[in-house]
Amino acid sequence: MGLLSWLIAVPFITTLAVIFTPASQWKAVRWISAVGTGIQLALTALLTYRYWIAAAPDTTATMVAKLTKLYFVERIPWFESLGIQYFVGVDGISVSMIILTSIIIFTGTLASWNVESRTKEFFALLLLLVTGVFGVFVSFDLFLFFMFYELAVLPMYLLIGIWGTGPKEYSAMKLTLMLLVGSAFVLVGLFAMYHVSGLHTFDLQALAGASFSKDFQTWVFPLIFVGFGVLGALYPFHTWSPDGHSSAPTAVSMLHAGVLMKLGGYGALRIGVYLLPEGAKAWGLFFMGLTTINILYGSLGAVMQKDLKYFTAYSSVSHCGFVLFGVATLTVMGLKGAVLQMFSHGIMTGLFFGLIGMVYGRTHTRLIPDMGGLAKVMPWLATSFYIAGLASLGLPGLAGFVAETHVFLGGFFGNPWSNPTATGVLTILATMSIVVTAVYVLRGLATVFQGPITVAEYETLTDATLPEKIATGMLIATLVFVGVVPQYFITLIEASVMPMINRLSMGS
Repeated sequence: MGLLSWLIAVPFITTLAVIFTPASQWKAVRWISAVGTGIQLALTALLTYRYWIAAAPDTTATMVAKLTKLYFVERIPWFESLGIQYFVGVDGISVSMIILTSIIIFTGTLASWNVESRTKEFFALLLLLVTGVFGVFVSFDLFLFFMFYELAVLPMYLLIGIWGTGPKEYSAMKLTLMLLVGSAFVLVGLFAMYHVSGLHTFDLQALAGASFSKDFQTWVFPLIFVGFGVLGALYPFHTWSPDGHSSAPTAVSMLHAGVLMKLGGYGALRIGVYLLPEGAKAWGLFFMGLTTINILYGSLGAVMQKDLKYFTAYSSVSHCGFVLFGVATLTVMGLKGAVLQMFSHGIMTGLFFGLIGMVYGRTHTRLIPDMGGLAKVMPWLATSFYIAGLASLGLPGLAGFVAETHVFLGGFFGNPWSNPTATGVLTILATMSIVVTAVYVLRGLATVFQGPITVAEYETLTDATLPEKIATGMLIATLVFVGVVPQYFITLIEASVMPMINRLSMGS
């Protein structure tokens, strides 16, 4: 087994270890989950180090050639008669998403340390879900990709339906049905490419060499973009997201918004733009318009919310709109910004939902008007909330600023295949969300944490525990690191989007 196979195997082995642990040993379940996700984090650090060593440029001229390759490739024939193989590898985009997932699952495990109801089943499903996520980010066989994609999505039904709050059965069913409809769109697109290519393979690199006609790409691209866009909360298919976020338990919300929603943008980029460049050029401006609605609608919706989870959920709809907007720009800057936004928003929203769970566990309410003055008794949690809020509104020095700047510049620069006036207007409209974001973030933080304590019982509340401080501290450190020294991630991502830009340019 190679390094990438171990990245998939470790969370699955940890899942089995949790399953075979007696339910009465709930403390052991927690520690097994923490150790397993900690090993995963260490493997990710090793992968990142080895990737940089392998891809380190000798000269400027060799940088693109080295970084655009796939590394740590493993190919094993699986169903040869159907052209299906176990084909895994990584490029810079994959590595950045693996880093994101490892951080979120480790911190999510720490944030779920106090789960007491059916602890064994909770952690087993959580780890099974993340097994699918890692599989998606390393798969370059489309059948394998789709299999892991479904594995990542389906456990959400049980995690929300059993451990959620509020109308959890409704939210779980709505989420599952809408995501399965999106999956059906994707599956039709994948089978269409498999059949029309004539290559009898699901190999992504081989399909990139197929001669798909412009007409074919024009009708298949929206299937792929919309199918993955449903998971990325693309308007008007976003309605499952706020309900799913608000009902999910803390770690599930962190994984849901921090990682799962990124599978949508990742799939649209990796499969839609790369394999169907002519279709992307035909539909790019339309989807820029649709994602602009996403950005504005989500931010305006957040202004109206009184529940902390709905507040953050609508904010996520807006910020995930930046991901799909960046993909739809079809420019180097925009695609880099989309990947950076996937990473920065994943860390930021993971921090937000983790903190909401910690505050709710103490106050037993998520209603913003019912809270006030909590900074006096929860200084660590309050400070962490402020940092997450500032990252959300794009403060320079934090990861959100770097990502959103790239997305906006990608829109302003435009591409040769769209109307420059239209792309400029859409980008200006999208930037207006920054003002709205500042309004709801600053107002919400002021209401919850500033002023006098409004409820006498809150005087005795405690601040973050040690596991909670470790989890929030890791997420904050990541936001600051990427915001202050973004060049490492930019270099990691830039060369990996160049093959997509090259394919877009070839037919122009």
